[in-house]
Amino acid sequence: MSELLPHPLTGEPYPSPVPPGTGWPDDPATAETPVAGTAAAVRRLAATDDLAELDARVSVCSACPRLVRWREDVARDKRASFATQPYWGRPIAGWGAPTTGIGDEARLVIVGLAPAANGGNRTGRVFTGDSSGDWLFASLHRVGLAVRATSVHAGDGQRLVRTRMVATVRCAPPANKPTVTERDTCLPWVNREIELLAPTMRVMVALGAYGWDGSLRALAGAGYGVPKPRPRFGHGASVTMAREGREVTLLGCYHPSQHNTFTGRLTPGMLDEVFATARDLAGITAP
Repeated sequence: MSELLPHPLTGEPYPSPVPPGTGWPDDPATAETPVAGTAAAVRRLAATDDLAELDARVSVCSACPRLVRWREDVARDKRASFATQPYWGRPIAGWGAPTTGIGDEARLVIVGLAPAANGGNRTGRVFTGDSSGDWLFASLHRVGLAVRATSVHAGDGQRLVRTRMVATVRCAPPANKPTVTERDTCLPWVNREIELLAPTMRVMVALGAYGWDGSLRALAGAGYGVPKPRPRFGHGASVTMAREGREVTLLGCYHPSQHNTFTGRLTPGMLDEVFATARDLAGITAP
């Protein structure tokens, strides 16, 4: 077991990676949560009707050997600036309403590609712990979809309002590039998550072209009628699809990466406009 280090918010000591069920804030799993070790096991364990149980099973998945090695190597070796912190070092479950947010339903779902090696892989919360997350949460707060303007770590008090965040690939990949096999192995998790959210979900926001592609794959896998040829990504792009008579609108948004924000390709106003549109389409009001 690696050296025990204090959680930066609670002070409780943890090894890196963090074993399930040891008290990490918002950890959905227990020591008894079943672990998927193969693609076939992912498909089998994703077949649950309980969203909280799905989150738990996602958070302990070990079906992709390359990703397991990478996420755990990063957790053990650590970036120098975070050397005194424990790293989550496990897959990142969906986060927000209805399991860990405000409201008993998720009307808006935000989709990205994968957690960052020193972001979500460190903090245990998707889109948290790097500059992209800083931009994202600030915008969500400005338009009334988050209770705080920042999110630095699981356990910091941040909550989303009738909104949920997911990544189509749940482990941090080397160079931020999962392989096709890894993407497809992970797909049953997000497919099932979208199926379970479908009764209340009205809008999805895809961050970047990879998030757009992942959103369309997940929607198709969850039974939505995705147009052919598939719609192309663009900032502000919009397409509406249906499943069993229920419609969802997919909106495209440039990813708040350092490249996009430093160059001005994406501005705070552009980000706010997309999320305000999503909020209004989803019919979300402040709690």
